[in-house]
Amino acid sequence: MIMKPWFTSLAVLAFAALPLAAESGYLRVRSSPVGAGLFVDGKYVGPAGRFSVPEKWPVEAGSHEIALKDPRYEDFTAKVDVKAGKTTKLRAKLKKREVPQGPFGRLRLRGGEAESFWSVAQGDTGPFYLNGRFMGFVDELNNNGGGLLIPAGTYELTVESQIYGNVKKSITIEANKVNRVDYGSKKEQ
Repeated sequence: MIMKPWFTSLAVLAFAALPLAAESGYLRVRSSPVGAGLFVDGKYVGPAGRFSVPEKWPVEAGSHEIALKDPRYEDFTAKVDVKAGKTTKLRAKLKKREVPQGPFGRLRLRGGEAESFWSVAQGDTGPFYLNGRFMGFVDELNNNGGGLLIPAGTYELTVESQIYGNVKKSITIEANKVNRVDYGSKKEQ
């Protein structure tokens, strides 16, 4: 049998990638709340789960500090050891924070795609922060029905957009209003 040059190249690439795949494992976190932000060694990875289903995230083999963050709950941290080629499972129940006092305004982001199956799979799902605290995911605040109720005031907004890069800006949330904040537009690219 004569191998075609492209087949030989493909086979060499496949065998070369085997050692890389063996050096990583996976992390699956079941958390309450389900959509808490998952951070591995201080870096945002994604949501612990969506629609009550835990995500399975590739993680380099070794010891890692895991953090789960949600604005309504206290942060949860744990150490885990991820083994190459294996799935490490972690369960966590976050403790509720005190309910903030109003008056409230609704924060809505403009600049990415509205939350949809496609945006979750391919869109702008990066995290955003107010005054350095993780508050949620970009795609949660892009649609007409979305938004985050927060006490009126001035905040430092940080968005880690997969489309527009990292965006930082000062924002003011007015009470009893929908506050639409642009964080990027296709014209800026």
